[in-house]
Amino acid sequence: MELGRVEGTVVSTAKVDRLVGYKLLLVNLISPDGVATANYLVAVDGVGAGKGEVVLLVRGSSARQSKTLQSVPTDTSIVAIVDS
Repeated sequence: MELGRVEGTVVSTAKVDRLVGYKLLLVNLISPDGVATANYLVAVDGVGAGKGEVVLLVRGSSARQSKTLQSVPTDTSIVAIVDS
């Protein structure tokens, strides 16, 4: 798992059917102390995150382990919004 801050939304009008209805977000990875790393990822949002929020990301096969994302072709998913 990794920490990141949502920087914005990625808009894609042409995508595979299994991605239709899912929000794609641009996420900047951050260090544990909250410093931005300038390493960006596009992630499928599984929890309703918004711009500026700190989120928990999973990559690889773990990105498809939640019930709502198991059939989505993704390598990176947002699985939680960090409160503190």
